[in-house]
Amino acid sequence: MAIRIPEEKINEIKQSVDIVEVISDYVQLKKQGRNYFGLCPFHGENTPSFSVSAEKQIFHCFGCGAGGNVFTFITEIEGVSFQEAAETIAKKGNVALDLEITKDPIENQLPKEHSLMIEAHELLAKFYHHLLLNTNEGAEALDYLLKRGFTKENIQNFRVGYSLPGWDFAVKYLENRGFSHEIMEKAGLISVREKDGSYFDRFRDRLMFPLHDSKGRIVAFSARALTEENQPKYLNTPETVLFNKSSLLYNYYNARSHIRKQGNVVLFEGFADVISADSAGVKNGVAVMGTALTEKHVQLLNRLTNSVTLCFDSDSAGEEAAYRSGLLLANYAIDINVAIMPDKLDPDDYIRKYGPEKFRENVIGNAQTWMAYKLHYFRKGKNLQNEGEKLSYIERALVEINELENPVERELYLRQLSEEFSLSLETLIEQQSLLSGSKFKKQQKKIEQRNTLQPKKKNQRLTAHLVAERQLLARMLRDEDLAYRIMEMLGDTTFHIDEHQAILTYLFGYYEEGNRPDPSLFLNYLPDKKLRTIVSEIEMLAINDEYSEKELEDYVSYVLKQPKLLMIKEKQAEQKAAERKNDFAKALEIAKEIIELKKSL
Repeated sequence: MAIRIPEEKINEIKQSVDIVEVISDYVQLKKQGRNYFGLCPFHGENTPSFSVSAEKQIFHCFGCGAGGNVFTFITEIEGVSFQEAAETIAKKGNVALDLEITKDPIENQLPKEHSLMIEAHELLAKFYHHLLLNTNEGAEALDYLLKRGFTKENIQNFRVGYSLPGWDFAVKYLENRGFSHEIMEKAGLISVREKDGSYFDRFRDRLMFPLHDSKGRIVAFSARALTEENQPKYLNTPETVLFNKSSLLYNYYNARSHIRKQGNVVLFEGFADVISADSAGVKNGVAVMGTALTEKHVQLLNRLTNSVTLCFDSDSAGEEAAYRSGLLLANYAIDINVAIMPDKLDPDDYIRKYGPEKFRENVIGNAQTWMAYKLHYFRKGKNLQNEGEKLSYIERALVEINELENPVERELYLRQLSEEFSLSLETLIEQQSLLSGSKFKKQQKKIEQRNTLQPKKKNQRLTAHLVAERQLLARMLRDEDLAYRIMEMLGDTTFHIDEHQAILTYLFGYYEEGNRPDPSLFLNYLPDKKLRTIVSEIEMLAINDEYSEKELEDYVSYVLKQPKLLMIKEKQAEQKAAERKNDFAKALEIAKEIIELKKSL
């Protein structure tokens, strides 16, 4: 069971830190007026819509709607529980929590067998890491890594290790710590000999790369051979209840905050590329684990960003993998760029040959758009001096260009085709229009999908009664006595926005428990993320602490009038329906009712 932290302690923790300083560790903030603004870490954007209020100790994104207090931010950016967030913030504020916080409440919900398997992986990872860095047995493996361009910092950050060449080191090591052979085998750490039923280590004389799940727990290993004789070159943990390579991305857990901060993820083919890129300053990289990109992988990425840069090897297999991956990502309305590796190099080789700066600027910084890459891909194996193949390529290019939603992009690529093949732009547009009929519906579906998946900008005009309800809520959140007086003024009338009424219900429950007005603390009281988002948005409204009685009465009046305004709309619809049926007597009667309702406003 998770331990409940007392409200007084939560308040003490909150007051020990400044939300601006905490968020600045993840987001570059600039002060504008009373608030601080930056690019939202929870969705990709180019214009800052993420606002942090030092005065109110809350944040809110006007782009995707994310909002809350310092606890909410750490919970969402780190993917941890409230208790873990409280522990993190308490450390930042030098507050003694004095509670035995469960490090991972989710892990406690795992079956005992699964927890033991994770524990076994953690123990071995620590020992493998120690062997590599601190023993004579691991010296040769360490030297190999350093010659390959790895640094001590790389090795420590990614907890790279070394497994001894003996047949039963892991077997005995885990046996001595109370782990059964059954657990070790199910975890994929050991194997059994068919001839005599004895057990031996799966990984021997290999570099060991721990694989973490999305919660940061080690659930598997990928092991690289140090010699040509030791085959296969790469050996992964087999599929287990904890590890499925089709749903795990290497470095996903550690890269999360960097991906959110930059609004982009770089997808590599292997973990060596990720580690090299990390040392080159590209810390938002992840890799598939010896398999093609899957829908589960894309869903993991889509939790963090809607922008992906593919950086695969430049050989034929790498180009093919980049194209297939791009097609899958495009189905999820994700913005795609492709970093082209020159000279048939992979990212790891390129960094060692040309250095980190050139990799960041010339490779990642010059990534092609998805459309540019597709045109590059369609050229593969074609002889464009041959008329038939040239026409085939142009037609394929026109079909793809036609599916672009942005007219400027369409014209850009059409002009490129026009210049390359000495064709008039008018001719290409005419040919494109002939091809477009069958593509129209597909294009519309793609646009609808993009609109569904991308964050909606909340800039639509708010109705008068909605503004009134939010203005009243803003004052009720800050003044308990005023909250009860507004309730008396409203009488039996409730707020007409369901979420506003729910917030009001929770607010009075919050006050009835003896809590003082504090919108930032009230956010912890709300159980629903959507309600917390609305409260943080309301708190970001520019509201004067001073108010006139007339102003208050006007807002209440808008709320009280709303039922009658809705009734007038209904009556007007009935009146039009009666007129269409030529029932003018009924239409006249409804018109009189409408007049009376308007008089009562």
